[in-house]
Amino acid sequence: MKTFKTIAVLAFIFVMTATVKISAQTATSTTDNQTVQSEVKIKTSAQCDDCKGRIEKKVREMKGVSKADLDLDSKVLTVEYDATKTTPEKIRMVIASIGYDADDVKANEHAYKALPKCCQKKETAQ
Repeated sequence: MKTFKTIAVLAFIFVMTATVKISAQTATSTTDNQTVQSEVKIKTSAQCDDCKGRIEKKVREMKGVSKADLDLDSKVLTVEYDATKTTPEKIRMVIASIGYDADDVKANEHAYKALPKCCQKKETAQ
């Protein structure tokens, strides 16, 4: 009787382990097929560390964005994103909506004027 219980417990553990492994592989495989990881580089009008923080935070909040890193020296934002959830155009629009130029998309004028003076372009105000 003790041997039967041991065999039954081992069989149960084996079946449960196999089921969990199969489920995990299916979920990973499905997720991998749906994710299209892409990268885009966007020239911004950022001026300082406050700009950097503001832009990176807002872009990282976007659905599908996994990484946003702004290099202040070049003013280029590098974004890694899931192309099934967002697009470079949407990313540029979000940047523009908070007051910064994003490639050829001009900053929202009202948002730009609300930025601190140090965050506005040094050349000329819009």
